[in-house]
Amino acid sequence: MEILIYRYNSICEPDVISCFQKMGLDVIEETTQISRKDTTASETVDAVGRLLQEHRFLFVFSINFFPALSEVCRIFKVPYVCWTVDVPVQELFSPSLSNDCNRIFMFDRSQYEYFKDRNPGHIFHLPLATNTQRWDSVIGSAGSTLSKYAADISFIGSLYKEKNPYPKINGMNEYVKGYLDGLMEAQMQLWGVNFLESMLNEAVLADFDRCVPDMHTQLNEGNTAAQKYLIAHSFLGSQIAVTERERYLSAVSEHFPLELYTLSDASALPKAHVHPKGAKTLTEMPLIFNQSRINLNITIRPIASGLSLRLFDVCGCGGFLLTNWQEELPELYEPGTEVETFSSIEEMLDKADYYLENEEERKKIALAGYERTRAEHTYEKRIAQMISVINDTL
Repeated sequence: MEILIYRYNSICEPDVISCFQKMGLDVIEETTQISRKDTTASETVDAVGRLLQEHRFLFVFSINFFPALSEVCRIFKVPYVCWTVDVPVQELFSPSLSNDCNRIFMFDRSQYEYFKDRNPGHIFHLPLATNTQRWDSVIGSAGSTLSKYAADISFIGSLYKEKNPYPKINGMNEYVKGYLDGLMEAQMQLWGVNFLESMLNEAVLADFDRCVPDMHTQLNEGNTAAQKYLIAHSFLGSQIAVTERERYLSAVSEHFPLELYTLSDASALPKAHVHPKGAKTLTEMPLIFNQSRINLNITIRPIASGLSLRLFDVCGCGGFLLTNWQEELPELYEPGTEVETFSSIEEMLDKADYYLENEEERKKIALAGYERTRAEHTYEKRIAQMISVINDTL
């Protein structure tokens, strides 16, 4: 049996492809968008349409949702399966989301709850995963180079300055700007609760209509709920990510040695030891996670309840994880036993200090997190769940 995977070079794709192949499926890859990021929707439809004419696919798959794929699958009456790994995914506001051919899996339960009624029985919640076998192999073959990645505290990731659209808004009303500044400051005091959307009033919506006139075009619809979602997640969420990551990382670097692997401008963090080339995902990242005494994670606010890929990767590499609290965390890991959490800068610093002083307890938690990940949070487990749902719904 053959399936088609439409690729755009997501870091999840190789592991997902490997899982499908282990299940006995023959995988055909459409890779145009890997080399041509400006591939248009019509070009996607043409390329995939030709393959659908030539093959009898069990289904078409992609990481994240592509409306063009859903439409061509609707025409050819072939199931379209996708798994979101990002928030927000603006394409989910496309009318194509309601196509009967769709089987859409969302890693963040809040994202799932928001969209599920747009296509009942065709949208599902499925957390992310990692490939422990891959990481075991990379770490096991590192030899003497492994020790050069040793660190007290490490952070790998973007500081979101280059991804943040909020500062680019021109001419915002001073009242609205002040209101949003206060709203974002209040949100940053709470983890596990996301209230930004519910607090966006008519004055905010009207000012965004004026300052960001193409917003409704981007959403492919004009309803207020969609506008609030985009403002809260793409604009305010990005701005909070910049502020929050700088604050938390600055606090860490003031008290402890911090290895910061980022491609972002880190000039606001002069006390961090910055690695401006970042970390290579498949070769360096697992070694850093494994050799860092503490791996810090700061989830961006648009991921309202779920766990990002970073958490599974850290634990899958045998690393100790210190992460902010998320609503879905206790369902997947036991806080204090398999991972450690914080809900404020002060708690983060206290726990970092504690685990740097209590090495055996830190190692015990890291090992327990690794064993839980290897047993329950692998791509094999998730893809098996996905296939089961697909079989039950076709």
